[in-house]
Amino acid sequence: MIRPLLLSLLFMIASCKKETINYYDLAITNAQVIHLETGKIEKQNILISAGGIEAIEPVDSSNFKADSTIDASGKYVLPGFWDNHIHLRGGDSLIKNNKNFLKLFIANGITTVRDAGGDLTHSVMDWKNQIELEELVGPTIFTAGPKIDGPNSRWAGSLEVESEDDIVQALDSLESLNVDFVKIYDSRISPDNYLAAIRESKKRGFTVSGHMPFTVTLDETINAGMDGIEHLYYIMKGCASNEMEITEKLNQGEIGFWDAMPALMEGYTDSTAHKTFNTLKENDVFVVPTLHIGETLSYMDEVDHSNDAYLQYMGDGIVQTYQGRIQSALNSSEEARENRKRLDAFFGELAKSLDSAGVQLLAGSDSGAFNSYAYPGISLHKELQAMVENGISPLDALRTSSPNGAKFLSQTDDYGRISKGKVSDLVILDANPLENIQNTQKIYSVIKGNQVFSKKQLQELLKNSVMD
Repeated sequence: MIRPLLLSLLFMIASCKKETINYYDLAITNAQVIHLETGKIEKQNILISAGGIEAIEPVDSSNFKADSTIDASGKYVLPGFWDNHIHLRGGDSLIKNNKNFLKLFIANGITTVRDAGGDLTHSVMDWKNQIELEELVGPTIFTAGPKIDGPNSRWAGSLEVESEDDIVQALDSLESLNVDFVKIYDSRISPDNYLAAIRESKKRGFTVSGHMPFTVTLDETINAGMDGIEHLYYIMKGCASNEMEITEKLNQGEIGFWDAMPALMEGYTDSTAHKTFNTLKENDVFVVPTLHIGETLSYMDEVDHSNDAYLQYMGDGIVQTYQGRIQSALNSSEEARENRKRLDAFFGELAKSLDSAGVQLLAGSDSGAFNSYAYPGISLHKELQAMVENGISPLDALRTSSPNGAKFLSQTDDYGRISKGKVSDLVILDANPLENIQNTQKIYSVIKGNQVFSKKQLQELLKNSVMD
């Protein structure tokens, strides 16, 4: 009689072990999880608590209960999108408009943005804190605060430097603001101060990105410690065999920025480009192509944007800031218009070459005030499409958003992939973006930390974003 009793007890103990139940805040079940680091798609459950991924398991691998469940059967899940180049700016009169952009990002599955310099730093820092506390709907914001530039800078709010002492004071100011990276602009800064600003930023441990004065070379910029090059003008310059000659002419005042473009395009050689690509890779420099806005600005003389759906979310104040670029495009000579379109096509090819060479790219829309018809939210999807249209694979294009964005800002402990311990910033799609990059817009749900936005709620965000 003792032996059957022991067997019964052992069976009961084993049964109890099998029935162990784990509890979570949210379960996303039966999902086709796209692991961007490998390109593999696995059918898994994603189990979330306290705004973080607690476990990711094969379907039916464990017993669990969750306060909320999303059945993602037939859906595709990937990390929330990152827009790695936006602007929150335009002065106090446009604070409300800029704040409205935050909902547009979430409605488009963008859970993180990199604000590449503006004049609304105190508002941005306030929004950033409110979003972190989940008191405001919006993406996580990594901001540069005000840009560093030279005297009489093009952009309002810039920290203008004329000496090394000015650079020290500017960086002291940025440190006191607790910015996330440093952005250096090129409208008025001298070559020496530009390179000194990069070096001093790196000494202080900042990630630094920016434009590049054409009065310095790309190698000088990289050697000074630049982490990220915004836009392709500067990469093109470094790929031209006549870069030194053009740089000297610019330093002598013989030609200007736009005069240099045709000569640099003509000076492009595969051997010089190959050397430049290797230098970028060896120094871990990221490049932000901003293809979509480039195409948009290049064809403003031909495309009528008056019926764009996203105009209703901008408001009159933002639309008014578009007029400068619009008038410039319409008043340009026929030769200037054709050169701009040639340059746009060239940049598409250059972006593809950079990707093929293994240079790390960042998807950024450059959306915000003054950048005509580059709309916050939707433009990130257009940027991914532009990459694919120029020959970059959908997988590589997707990697330029959240994984590369997290790596660039040293945030890979928390973001960039779907795995245990990461922040639960996710987007659920109705269709596979690896098959068609336009499927990034077929959003079923967005998870931002503890917040879950259904398709209906995302539509409400858009509806409530219409500006008077």
